[in-house]
Amino acid sequence: MTPAEITKVQDYLFKTFQTKGLEIKPRKQKDSAEVYIGEDFIGVVYVDEDEEGSYLFEMAILKEDL
Repeated sequence: MTPAEITKVQDYLFKTFQTKGLEIKPRKQKDSAEVYIGEDFIGVVYVDEDEEGSYLFEMAILKEDL
């Protein structure tokens, strides 16, 4: 993801989750970025290959986290 895409998605997630502690960090893979709240990794944002200009956010909720 480009820096402009990361900023756009990060701003959307700030508004959606109402937290400024959220940060999106680039990955080696160019089609995605990692999402953190503070130091905690919470998921990955992918560029949606089927819908130009759209993104997919994937977050696992593990049994031991509940």
